[in-house]
Amino acid sequence: MLAVLGNILWFLLGGLWMGLEWLITGLFFCLTIIGIPYGIACFRIAQFAFFPFGKMVVPSENAGACTFLLNVIWVIFAGLWLWISAVIAGLFFCVTIIGIPFGIACFRIAKVSFAPLGKKVVSLP
Repeated sequence: MLAVLGNILWFLLGGLWMGLEWLITGLFFCLTIIGIPYGIACFRIAQFAFFPFGKMVVPSENAGACTFLLNVIWVIFAGLWLWISAVIAGLFFCVTIIGIPFGIACFRIAKVSFAPLGKKVVSLP
């Protein structure tokens, strides 16, 4: 119940923008054939960015050996910018005590901004 309330408040206070940022980035990457794996990863993380409470991002068991190299390329083209926006939003949320859980959610999204390939979103038990 608490996760549902947290997700509703999160969506209204910043999750919509954070999720749209990932969604638009994913659509941009899907414009090229080479970018489709990045776009799919963005869509996966967008669902986490829209509603992060009660979920976590974990490494996927079928991540290949070249995932590291693809994530390095990702950081250069989009990861750094998504990380900066998530960290700035997280710092603004952490200004108030009530906003600290939302700031932590931003920092969790910032963490995955550097390596979205080879990750999956799972629900917490």
